[in-house]
Order: sequence, then C-alpha cells, then structure tokens
Amino acid sequence: MPERAGTPGSQPDDAGPGGSAVTPRPTAAVGGVETVVERRERITAQVREWSEHAYIGEEQIDGAHPDLSDEAALLIAVGYLDEDIREILTTRRRAGRGLPRIGGYAELRALSDEHARTLARARAAKTPISRGMLRLRAADLLHQLHAKRQAFINSDEHFAKSARAARRDKRDGVHLDPEQRLAIFDALRRTPAPMPSDSEHALHFMGPFSFTAEQVAKFSEGTRRFMLGRTAGPRVPDFMADPGQFADRYDTLLYLAGTLYDRISNSSAWHSDHFVLQRGQLDLAEELRQIAVDTAALRVIVTELNGLDAASNEVARQHIQDRFAALVPVWDQLVDRVAALARIGDLLTQAEYKLRTINTVRRAKSLDNKIDDLISRSGLREISAKNTHEVGDQFGDVETALDAYQDFIGGDIAALTMRH
Repeated sequence: MPERAGTPGSQPDDAGPGGSAVTPRPTAAVGGVETVVERRERITAQVREWSEHAYIGEEQIDGAHPDLSDEAALLIAVGYLDEDIREILTTRRRAGRGLPRIGGYAELRALSDEHARTLARARAAKTPISRGMLRLRAADLLHQLHAKRQAFINSDEHFAKSARAARRDKRDGVHLDPEQRLAIFDALRRTPAPMPSDSEHALHFMGPFSFTAEQVAKFSEGTRRFMLGRTAGPRVPDFMADPGQFADRYDTLLYLAGTLYDRISNSSAWHSDHFVLQRGQLDLAEELRQIAVDTAALRVIVTELNGLDAASNEVARQHIQDRFAALVPVWDQLVDRVAALARIGDLLTQAEYKLRTINTVRRAKSLDNKIDDLISRSGLREISAKNTHEVGDQFGDVETALDAYQDFIGGDIAALTMRH
C-alpha cells in the first residue's frame, strides 16, 4: 500500500523521547505518494549517510540528541562484554534484576571523555601553571569516576551481600562477581554520545576511548556537550554540542540504534492494543543487543586489520584489503537493521498522531448526547446530525490508517527478523 510522502515526522509534537534525532527526512515522491520499497530505500540511505559521515562532520544527524536511557546504554554495553557476562545480564533482565543507576550511564561517557581530554591538554600545556591546573582538574574527574565505580560495584541493593545469597544468585544464573561488575562499568563508559568541540582551544580529540586495553595516543576529536555541570558544579562551563558529530561510524550507528530503541519502547502507540501482534513478533531489547554485539565485533576486527595493513608487505596488504571487502556486507546488514528500526519508529510517530485523533473523536462522541440536547433546544437538530456524521467519518478514516500502519510495521519486523 502506498504511503503519502512527507508524512514522517511532519507533526512536530509527535517526536516523543529521542524521536527528533532520528526522524528520517521527508522527500517528495512522484505523484505525491511513496511506495513501500521507495520508503525503505530512502530511510536506509538516510541511516547510512548519517552513520558514515556524521562522525567526521560531513553530515549531521537532524534534531536534538538526547542521552540514551540507562536500559539502551546497558544493552549497547553488552557488545563489549564476554559471552558469560552477556548471558548473566540477559538472565538478570528477564528476572527483573537491575543494575545500579549511579546518576545515569550516559554521564559516564561524558566524565570519561572529559578526563581523557583534560589529560591530553595537560600534556600539551606550555606553562607549568596551566599544566598544574589541568592535572588538578583531571584528578578531580578521576575521583568522580572512581566514586561512581565504587558505588556501582559495591551496591548492596543489587548484588549479593552474603555467601549464602551469592550461592543462590549463582544457582539462578544472576550472580556477577566484582571483576565482572567492573567490566560492565568500563563498557558503560563507552556509551555512544555526540561530542562537542571546545571553541576556546580548538583541540581535536580521538575516539572512542577504551579504558582497559587501548592507550590515548593523540588528542580526541572532542567531547560531548556537557552534563558535567551536574557533578562538577559551577567550575565546569557548559559546552554547546556540534549537532550530530560522533567519535566514529560505529558510535554513530549505535547511538542511532539506542535512540530508536528508546523511541519505540517509549511509544504509546507501540504499547497500545493496536500493535499487540507486532510486539510479540519483535524482541526489541534482543535486537539492540545483537546490533551492539555485531557492531563492536566489527569495530575490533577493522581496527586490527588497519594495524596490520600499516606494517605489512604488498602481498599481505592485498590479502588484508580482500578481508576488508569481505566485511562490507556485515556493515551493510547492520545499517539495514538500524534502518528497519528507523522505519518502525517513523510509522509509530504517525500512528501516535492517529491515536490522538481517535481519542479526541471518542471524547467528542461522548459529548454527543449533551451536544444534541443543547442543539435541540436551539432548534438546530440538522446541524447536530451533520456534525455527528462528520465525526464518525473521521473515526473510520483513522481506524483504516492504523490498520495500514499495522501492515507496514509487520512487514518491517518480518524484514528485520528474517536476517537472524
């Protein structure tokens, strides 16, 4: 069934949590309509453009860039963890066993980036006074990170406090030892987020940072706009974000996926009775987890291949280039999977608008008797009948539109799940 071009995101109040950051740009279609195939191609192309160019500043993700929810951040962090921890986290999620919040996981990335950035600036400082002040600032940031790490690892509310409780948790498959908790904390420090520039110093920093195996070898491209004011107080100025600039294409893609996860999971339309079947067809959390695992694995392999390429002879370089070519379909599939989530989020934005129309119509119909009574006393029954018919016609149009959205989302979910 064709869709009207330009409808995605056309209602500004429908964006919802995170929606504005990933609403595909509407394009005009021939004849004023856009086929399902054309719509899929357009949204996939937009996700690819954002992912492959936003991190180098050639392309910017439209709209606001909200922090990822703790749930999305944790699902993405799974990509940096070993299989044992992944399985435990999955079991904990199904059992309703959460992890310490510690003020929001997105803030860990901000603190970590600012710490690495401050250390780099200290090394580059030309005067002892500047170098000393920056080192003090870096020490303060490290102290904040350490406090959050201790609060995360040692939370009595979330982890076993006694040997007996630990044995019970191990039996249930939800126990995390201190080393595993630390690994999760370090993974959460890599939560994808847009990065701002520091116009005063015009420094460029690299990213993303790894806090276990990698070394900061040069300045990063920058850090994200800062929320550090919440933890560091008035000593830290707020930075304005460069819209949509990320550490690399993998961070960009993961941020898009996480934002879409938040957009869909917070959608009132998604949780309505109209999409019960679709919710049963798609495990949204599992989809984000798989995207994160595959994206993190691809990033590691590409990084290692780049390292080998620089130190190899011509024959070896050719083999490495062949390996790079073999990985292209992996990236394409990841883009397609995130684009499928974008299509679902796009349709849900439209469905929410229609559902609000339904609710408005229902409220209007509930007033029909009162309206009829009032109008009858004025001798205008014919107006009442006409208005009632028009309201009924609107209701029918909205129900038809929701049926179409159910079909579209069902098709998108089928395209998404058939790849597993």
